[in-house]
Amino acid sequence: MLAYIIRRLLLIIPTLFGIMIINFAVIQTAPGGPVEQIIAQIQGNAVDATARVTGGGSDLNQDSLGEQQRLDQGGGFESKYRGARGLPPELIAEIEAMVGFDKPIHERFINMMGNYATFNFGDSFFQDRKVIDLVLDKMPVSISLGLWTTLLTYLISIPLGIRKAVRDGSRFDVWTSGIIIFGNAVPSFLFAVLLIVLFAGGSFVDWFPLRGLTSENWSELSLLGKIGDYFWHLTLPLLALTIGAFAGLTMLTKNSFLDQINQQYVVTARAKGLDEKRVLYGHVFRNGMLIVIAGFPSAFIGILFTGSLLIEVIFSLDGLGLLGFEAALNRDFPVLFGTLFFFSLLGLVMNLIGDLAYVAVDPRIDFESREV
Repeated sequence: MLAYIIRRLLLIIPTLFGIMIINFAVIQTAPGGPVEQIIAQIQGNAVDATARVTGGGSDLNQDSLGEQQRLDQGGGFESKYRGARGLPPELIAEIEAMVGFDKPIHERFINMMGNYATFNFGDSFFQDRKVIDLVLDKMPVSISLGLWTTLLTYLISIPLGIRKAVRDGSRFDVWTSGIIIFGNAVPSFLFAVLLIVLFAGGSFVDWFPLRGLTSENWSELSLLGKIGDYFWHLTLPLLALTIGAFAGLTMLTKNSFLDQINQQYVVTARAKGLDEKRVLYGHVFRNGMLIVIAGFPSAFIGILFTGSLLIEVIFSLDGLGLLGFEAALNRDFPVLFGTLFFFSLLGLVMNLIGDLAYVAVDPRIDFESREV
C-alpha cells in the first residue's frame, strides 16, 4: 500500500503540469486580458464582476460606450489592445511590464511554474494582495459550506437510501421518491431565494442573518455563543445546498444496495439463519457503500469550489467560489492560476484519499496488484 501511495503522489506532479499548461494556453490566448481590464479601469469603463451577474452598471456601460466611441474616433496610435486609443504608448508599455506581458508567452509560463514549485503564487493584479493571503482569507467560508454540506448530505442520504432499498415499492418509498425528484429538479439558488423570503426578512419573519459568516460582536461572545452564532449564519446556506445535493446521493445509495440485496452471498447468509440487520450491515453494507464512498471526494470538491458560487452571492458570503469567479471575469491571472493550482492539487489528493477509503471499507481491495 505504501508503494501505491508513493506512486500516486509522484503522478500528481505531471498531472498538475498538464492541467496548468492546458489552462495557461487557453486563458492566455483568450481576448480581454488584464491589460484591457486595467485600461478599462483607467478610462472609467470597468464594471464589477458581480454587477454583471446582478445586472448592475448598465448606466455606466451606456456612458462609457459613448466615451469609447469618442476616443476611437479621435485617432492616435494603433494598439493591439481594445480601448487603448487615446492613451500614450508609454503607459501601455508600463501596464504590460506590470502584468508581465512584456515577455513572450513561453517565458511567462516557465516563470509561473518555477514560482509555483515553491508555492509562490504572486500578487493579485487588482486587489494589491498576495494570492496566498486571498485564498487563506476566503477559505473559512468555503470550507464551512463544503464540509458541513457534505456531512449533512451523507448523514441524510445514506440512511434514507438504505431505508428506501429495504422498503422498495412501499408507500414510504413512493412518497420519498416524489420529494427527492422535487429536490433534484429545483436548483439550490431557488431554494436559497425561497428561504430568504420566508425566514430572512423577505416577506414573513426575520430569523436569520444574510451577511457574513459571523456577527460583528463574535469576538465578545462566549465559546457556546460563538458556536451558536456561527451555525446561525450558516443555517440558510446549508439548507439550500443540502436540499439540492441529497437527492442524487440518496438514489445512488438505494440502487447500490438494491443491486447487492439480490446477490447470491446475501441469499446464502439468510439461508444460514442470519437476521436481516446482520445481513444488511454485516454483508450488504460493505459492498454497497463502495460506490457511495467513491463519490465523496468529487462531491466535497464540487461543493467546496463550484457548487456554492451562487449561494455565496445570494447570502453575501465571500468565499473561494466568488474569488475564482471574479478572477476569471477580471482576468486576474495570478489569482486565477493560483487558485486553479491549489484546487487541482487538493482534488488530486482527495481522489487518493477516496481510494484509501475503499480499503478502509473493504480490506479485500488490493491496489498493490493494480497497474498505475
